[in-house]
Amino acid sequence: MPETLHVDAFQMRIADIVDVDLGQLHALSMAVGWPHRAEDWQCLRELGHGVVALDEIGRVMGSAMWFPHGESFATLGMLITSPRLQTNGTAKWLMQRVLAGCPGTRFRLNATRAARRLYRSLDFVAQRTVFQCQGRAHTPERTDDLADGHALRPLHAGDLDAVIAFDTPGFAVPRPLHLIRLFEDSLCYGLFRGEELRAYSMSRAFGRGHVLGPIAAFSVDDAIAVARPHVDAHIGRFLRIDTHIESGPFSSFIQQCGLPVFDTVTTMTLGEGVDYGQAGEESAALFALASQSIG
Repeated sequence: MPETLHVDAFQMRIADIVDVDLGQLHALSMAVGWPHRAEDWQCLRELGHGVVALDEIGRVMGSAMWFPHGESFATLGMLITSPRLQTNGTAKWLMQRVLAGCPGTRFRLNATRAARRLYRSLDFVAQRTVFQCQGRAHTPERTDDLADGHALRPLHAGDLDAVIAFDTPGFAVPRPLHLIRLFEDSLCYGLFRGEELRAYSMSRAFGRGHVLGPIAAFSVDDAIAVARPHVDAHIGRFLRIDTHIESGPFSSFIQQCGLPVFDTVTTMTLGEGVDYGQAGEESAALFALASQSIG
């Protein structure tokens, strides 16, 4: 791929995302209305890799990131271009740079409406809709207590191996490094039947308030059980959840918590075997994403 790109009357160059100031990245996301704080950018830089497009005086005009999970699978995100460059090929240039640097890798991403055509031109295939639900949380209608033999408790470091193994079928591949890093910044709950983990959930500071996710569970009831304490902890405050679940009890629960659908994105894949799992007695499904960028 070329190292430079001429846009309008100036030339841009590629740089590693770790070499630019967080303030510039924050300004880039604010320019397109994304809620990421500087702290959120730093977390993403610790979890993945990225490139930026710099103009001739070093201003950040675009970004793209990828988050490896093992040697042959990665999620993609944070594809942003300055509003003045959004019709000049900068986004495609950045994406081509990322894809060329990761030969043989299967990818999954969540595409905004504005970016879907670009991803289709790069052979990504649409899979599912993600519903971005957010608002000021309020107490949902109470339901029955936990089923007999089930216990809900905060997770601790000793539970991480179980969480990683439990999460893998729903995410499609193991992601131990990402879950360990998220665990450090999150409030985490697990639902157990005896010693068996049935569901887990995390929430952490992000954007305008907090984000609830990831959530993985064997069943809808289990997913609701591990989501409820996070909602209770954020009553009256801004809370967000990104979920593929369009209807049914889990979707109804989210709406009852005061988190209506704010926007949608589309999960798209490049390569086989990178869609999310389905809930069942033998494997858990992912009910909420950690974020749109990392899945």
